[in-house]
Amino acid sequence: MTRWRFEGEITGLGTGAGVRIVVGHWSRSPLGEFTDVMVELADGHRVLLAPSAAVRDFVTATYVFDETVITPVRCSRSGGSRTVEAGDLDVSFEVGARTALGRLLHLIPRGVASAPWFCVVSDPIARVALHGVRTRGTAGNGRREYYGAVDQRRLVGMSGSWRGRDLGPLRPVDPPVRFGFGSTPRAPAATSIVTTIDD
Repeated sequence: MTRWRFEGEITGLGTGAGVRIVVGHWSRSPLGEFTDVMVELADGHRVLLAPSAAVRDFVTATYVFDETVITPVRCSRSGGSRTVEAGDLDVSFEVGARTALGRLLHLIPRGVASAPWFCVVSDPIARVALHGVRTRGTAGNGRREYYGAVDQRRLVGMSGSWRGRDLGPLRPVDPPVRFGFGSTPRAPAATSIVTTIDD
């Protein structure tokens, strides 16, 4: 078995234009530090914005898209502010206080919260409490994936554009995104996470 481990932050946000966005910023991974973006348009069209062919190939072996684009992906962070520029996407958002879930996760030792066995135990709870969010499941090509959340903060605002069109105000991630077995929480949030993938 080959095991990959990605440590970083996943941010999920909905917009007034009906575009839903999931930004993955990975500070430690087998592919180095990188940011990738998954976009689902109002009509359901799914787009991956990847910074390299290596990232594209790894992500598309696990998740499903209608279109993939290799483009520079720049993510700047200053305090609670985040700005992401990736091809046709330009978005900025503000990260606020911990959510109730974030306060709970903060009490659990990181090594426990990120362990695959804990993701198995917490999966049925997450499905109910977070409206269908999964913490483990079968990914593409026979891979098994475990999402070990270790903290979470709510988003308090955003602005941005997609292909030159204004995205409008921050909205819940509704309907859920459809990139793989899991989803992002309905309430816009930035979740600190350790993702483990077993092949």
